[in-house]
Amino acid sequence: MGRREGNQGINNIMDLFKGVAYALVTGLMWGWVFVVPVMLPGYAPATLAFGRYCAFGLVAVALGLVDGERLLALRAADWREAFKLALVGNIIYYLCLAASIQISGVPLASVLIGTLPVVIALCANWQERSVPWAALLPSLALMATGIACVNQSELALIAPDQGVHYLAGALLALCAVAAWTWYPIRNASWLKRHPELSTTTWTTAQGLATLPLAALGWILFGAWQGQDLWSLGPQPWRFLALMLSMGLFASWLGTLAWSRAGRLLPSALAGQLIVFETLAALAYGYFYRGRWPDALSLVGIALLVAGVVLGVRRFQRHTAAPIH
Repeated sequence: MGRREGNQGINNIMDLFKGVAYALVTGLMWGWVFVVPVMLPGYAPATLAFGRYCAFGLVAVALGLVDGERLLALRAADWREAFKLALVGNIIYYLCLAASIQISGVPLASVLIGTLPVVIALCANWQERSVPWAALLPSLALMATGIACVNQSELALIAPDQGVHYLAGALLALCAVAAWTWYPIRNASWLKRHPELSTTTWTTAQGLATLPLAALGWILFGAWQGQDLWSLGPQPWRFLALMLSMGLFASWLGTLAWSRAGRLLPSALAGQLIVFETLAALAYGYFYRGRWPDALSLVGIALLVAGVVLGVRRFQRHTAAPIH
């Protein structure tokens, strides 16, 4: 019995570190989407969002031709769930975020979206009770402080006298936070309840479910803006290349890595590890601008990394505990 318990603990710890590695890959992929709008300044946020998810859907169509047998084996309930995840985690999230940015500006939206690692971890642990709250809160406190530090320039730009625009932008950003708090917890829960599902097939299914939604959004937004359906804007080849890169790497590969992390990790830990996206976005942003972060941002980055390390260690101790 003792040997079996010991082996089980080792396997769980290996799953823990594999899950963290998948979450890191996810962060590296998702962080890319924060740089693309800077590289395409002449495009509306909604155009970038629908363009990204149309590309994701087209990538899924291509991959679906290879994985057709397993896709056909999915049940009607699986497709309904994929549609829900695509609608909430992709379309609603990005529409609310884009609208918030357009109404109240980047500072407010970035600060509220930056709370996701903490909010997801709190909600997931409330649902799963993965670890005692006393063990979870120190790492979340470090992350919250780090997020405040790295967003200090954004916080300074928020003007409390914007009135209705400020309130509307805040509500939309909070809707985006709610959408992307629901998505990772729901996605991980579905995969854990259906271990027979391949994460690769599940990711492709979500892409296929996203395509009609994104295409409809592209058509409606283009009609509202009075644009030609086939217009790709002032930099068509650059736009097309960046959309395809986001569709393949950020949306498909990032979602695949996240689904694998969600299957291996408690949702409370996976939620904290979304901070890898924040760290990657910061790194890419500073590299693209060709400058180093200021002292307070460096302190914030150090706190974020410390929060990740502490969170993983807390879950490692919990995972390695003897099974009774």
